[in-house]
Amino acid sequence: MQLILASQSPRRRELLGLFQIPFSVCVADIDETMDPAKPAFSEVARVSRAKAEAVPRKGEDVVVAADTIVVCEGTVLGKPRSEEEAAAMLRLLSSRDHQVMTGMTVLRGDTARTVTEVTDIHFRPLSEREIRRYVASGEPMDKAGAYGIQGGAALFAEKMVGDYYNVMGLPVCRLWQILREVAPGLLEDTQ
Repeated sequence: MQLILASQSPRRRELLGLFQIPFSVCVADIDETMDPAKPAFSEVARVSRAKAEAVPRKGEDVVVAADTIVVCEGTVLGKPRSEEEAAAMLRLLSSRDHQVMTGMTVLRGDTARTVTEVTDIHFRPLSEREIRRYVASGEPMDKAGAYGIQGGAALFAEKMVGDYYNVMGLPVCRLWQILREVAPGLLEDTQ
């Protein structure tokens, strides 16, 4: 039984490393487009499942796949495509509540568990100078919602309710619980 992470995200690799279980990385090549007519909560879960199913595996291999989005006032914020889009996202998040949603799928044989973890966050008011400076750092460019809570945006989050690691892209506590159900043999040496 091999553990496979279906993600190229360095943050997800780092977080899965907390489990102290050997794993390999196999990036799923799928269309991650979400249907705006459907709830973001279910669409992010659907994308995570599609990622998991796209990864080649053998027998009892366990695949972990995740997809993370930010939702503010009904608007889904993925990764910004430009610095201008990153700044616009941060302006939208300034002084507002938003949700970080991570769809996560654990797949083993014919068993699939798909969940969506939600963390509520409130950003304090951000000045235009702070936004420009943060965007110029380059940090927002590969992150949903144009920010990394583990980096410079830690200074923006005034309040958080939910799993901090979910905001980084992998809800590790929930993943641990699912792995205990779906693949307890993986965790034998770590319990």
